Amino acid sequence: MKVLFAAALLLPAFAFAQTTPVGLWRTIDDDGKTAKSLVRISEQGGTLVGSIDKVLDPSAEPNAKCDKCRDDRKDQPIVGLQIIRGVKADGDGVWGGGEILDPNNGKTYRTRLKPVDGGKKLEMRGYIGPFYRTQTWIRVE
Repeated sequence: MKVLFAAALLLPAFAFAQTTPVGLWRTIDDDGKTAKSLVRISEQGGTLVGSIDKVLDPSAEPNAKCDKCRDDRKDQPIVGLQIIRGVKADGDGVWGGGEILDPNNGKTYRTRLKPVDGGKKLEMRGYIGPFYRTQTWIRVE
């Protein structure tokens, strides 16, 4: 009886676990401490896209533009800028096949997104060849 009661208590927690990257995320810098921005990931036409909702760095220029971007995002405002494009479910809770843009240097990287910790966190990995960098983002909503 105790096992059934415990299982009944845990069921709502599993029901609310987020296994998709869709939502609002607080991006954390490579130092693992500094919040950089809020990025909203949404589904458009079967793929995921992500745009910067807000820049959290108080020293950032409020009307900054992506002057280092080399594609259609060149000179577009940072707030509202689509930095994630073309990401699709790969299976096993992993999303990839798309790209992420670093507006600080204008470079794009292949990307992989993986919700972890019941969907409360997102491992965002950017690749160039065999080299990669991973950041952990925190779900806001």
